[in-house]
Amino acid sequence: MKEYTLFLIKPDSTKRNHIGAILKIVEEHDFIVKEMKMLKMDRTFAEYFYEEHKGKDFFERLIEFMTSGKTVAAIISREDAVHELRKVIGKTDYHETRPETIRRIYGETVTRNAVHASDSPGHAKEEILKVFPDFMFDNNQ
Repeated sequence: MKEYTLFLIKPDSTKRNHIGAILKIVEEHDFIVKEMKMLKMDRTFAEYFYEEHKGKDFFERLIEFMTSGKTVAAIISREDAVHELRKVIGKTDYHETRPETIRRIYGETVTRNAVHASDSPGHAKEEILKVFPDFMFDNNQ
């Protein structure tokens, strides 16, 4: 079944001009970019977006990092998009992931790991609506 998921290219990757290269990898894995925009998260939005991590030891580092520069946000789709994108990007800790994954190629640290992708279809819908509040899902979403 076709799914939508949220994909973020984080400030470390935008600062190092890796946007095109990362999107190329995603498109080579049969994802279709449905919507895309560049934004700079302020603290309020970053805390809202990552609210599930509030209280965790890495939360403050994550918020500081995500507000440090521009982020590219995209809604992408394909069959089993959430699961397939997680395979393409790799594990959060880029040292523990396969060499061909986006995080292994472009990640610098566990926090500065190049990209974010939704981890479940439910989270994908929630995250898409946080970043693209006017997005209209297909009837099957």
